[in-house]
Amino acid sequence: MRLNRYAFISSSLLLTGLVGISTSYADDLPAPVQALADQGLEIHGQFDAPGGLRGYGASVQGRDMAIYLTPDKEHAVIGTLMDSQGNDLTEAQLDEHVRAPLEAETWQALAASHWIQDGDVDAPRTIYTFTDPNCPYCRQLWHAVRPWIEAGEVQLRHIMVGILAPDSPGKAAALLGADDPSATLHAHESGNQEIEASAQSREIEEQVYANNQLFEELGLYATPTSAFQRETDNGTLRIDRIEGMPSESRLIEMIGSEAP
Repeated sequence: MRLNRYAFISSSLLLTGLVGISTSYADDLPAPVQALADQGLEIHGQFDAPGGLRGYGASVQGRDMAIYLTPDKEHAVIGTLMDSQGNDLTEAQLDEHVRAPLEAETWQALAASHWIQDGDVDAPRTIYTFTDPNCPYCRQLWHAVRPWIEAGEVQLRHIMVGILAPDSPGKAAALLGADDPSATLHAHESGNQEIEASAQSREIEEQVYANNQLFEELGLYATPTSAFQRETDNGTLRIDRIEGMPSESRLIEMIGSEAP
């Protein structure tokens, strides 16, 4: 994994420093657009634009932007296109051609990370949360979601990281390497049996390292940080995130219903 490859979206805000520099748009690019790609812009796709222009959705270092190719295909302009009424013609295109595909990449990255299942695997609502074994707010979140977990309405997937204390990586590895990670995490977070750092196989230790890398790549700084999908007015799924222990209203928003 390279740093800054993924985007993590909160509402309509793209977090700083999350987008990589590998071109994901495979078609041949006109020379001016290719030149910008060679300078580090990631080109995500193209779209129709008025006035004979051709639009391209792009991003660099966490900033999304539109590139407009002139009709002669010899020049490119980066900026916001406005119509005669002062309407922004760029924002919706960026949302469709940059933010949405980056969110899809992010969700795939979360799914491919190393996590511990908490709740019914068939529960309709899936939430990914970065959990440090030494994080008191992670434990608070674990307790807060019990009603939904026990009712089979939500599954929490704990992406185990070790960032808060010197023994956090060892504790995270011990949880991931346990004979029954779900039961061991349950005992730890419930306070019945605190996990102790212990030596694990290189594979398990690398899983913790990979989770830590993903945490950094997403530009995150707090545990728990939880990611969930929300449905927009047009029926598409987008990602939202909550850093830290959510308020009661945000918890309900994240889970999608009142407590059963």
